[in-house]
Amino acid sequence: MLKYFIGAILLVVIGYGGMEALPLISGPSISVVSPRNDETSQSGIVTIDGKASRAAQLTLDGTPILYDQNGSFSSTVTLPRGGSILTLVATDPFGKKVAVTRTVFVP
Repeated sequence: MLKYFIGAILLVVIGYGGMEALPLISGPSISVVSPRNDETSQSGIVTIDGKASRAAQLTLDGTPILYDQNGSFSSTVTLPRGGSILTLVATDPFGKKVAVTRTVFVP
């Protein structure tokens, strides 16, 4: 009986450890609220809003951007006429990276 009890406790501890380690294993993520992909901006002024999870660094086209303790970010850029590709890259403390791109057209 004691073996089964110890086995059950060990299984719970291992399962809990695996659940806690899952975010570290999965790496960073980025969710962009705006702009939508292939959006048109009449003024050329675009605000990039979203949230980064499990990120140690966040960049927009290679330039670091600030985010709050919840991972929310907002950055405003002025784009030239024509098409522009905005690239957000989140890097976690272990060097894993994820990138999200948005294409914006300014007539």
